[in-house]
Amino acid sequence: MKKTPYIKKQLHELLYQALETERGGIKIYETALLCAQNKDLKTEWQEYLEQTLSHEKALVDVFGELGLDPDTITPGREVVAHIGDSLVKAMLMAKARGSAAAAQLVAGECVVLAETKDHQNWELIGHLAKHGQGEETTALLAAFELVEQDEHHHLYHTKGFLRELWIESLGLPAVLPPPEEVKKVETAIGAARAEQDRDSMLKSKH
Repeated sequence: MKKTPYIKKQLHELLYQALETERGGIKIYETALLCAQNKDLKTEWQEYLEQTLSHEKALVDVFGELGLDPDTITPGREVVAHIGDSLVKAMLMAKARGSAAAAQLVAGECVVLAETKDHQNWELIGHLAKHGQGEETTALLAAFELVEQDEHHHLYHTKGFLRELWIESLGLPAVLPPPEEVKKVETAIGAARAEQDRDSMLKSKH
C-alpha cells in the first residue's frame, strides 16, 4: 500500500494531546478507584491504572526519540487537561453528595469518556504509523503495538461494566462481570457481539 507524507505539525499536536490524555487518565483512574464498589471492576481499574502509567512512559519515550518536549503546552492540550480535571471533579462531587452506587456509575461514565478520547488517540497514531511516510513512523508503530490491546480492553470492557451496573441499579438482572470482560473482546465488533450474547449468558446463570 502506498504511504503518504503527513503533516508533521499536526502529528505533534496529536502526540501532545495523547500524552496529556494519559496523564489525565492516571488521575481519573486513581479517583475512579475511590468510587468503585464492585470487586471485579475495582480489580480491572487497578490493572488499567498500572497500564496507563506504562502507556504514559511509552509516550515519553517516543517524545525522546522524536526530540519533542513532553512539557510543551498547546491550546488543544490545555483543553484535554481541562476535560480531564473536570472528570476528576465530577467523580469527587458524586462521591461527596451521592450514594456509593451512584458514585460508581459516575466513575464508570467518566472512565468511558476519557477512554474514548484515549482510544481514538492511539488509533490515529497507529493509522499514521502504518499509512504515513516519514521518519517518525517506526517509533510510533512500536509504541502503538505495545499499547493497542490494553486500549481496547480499557474502553470496551469498562463500557460493558457501566451498562451492566446501570441495569443492576434499575433493579433488572445484570451480567457481572460483563460479557465484554468474560469474552476478552478487543474490537468494536467483538463488543457488539458480546452485548448480543448477554441474554444467553444471563439465562445460563439462572
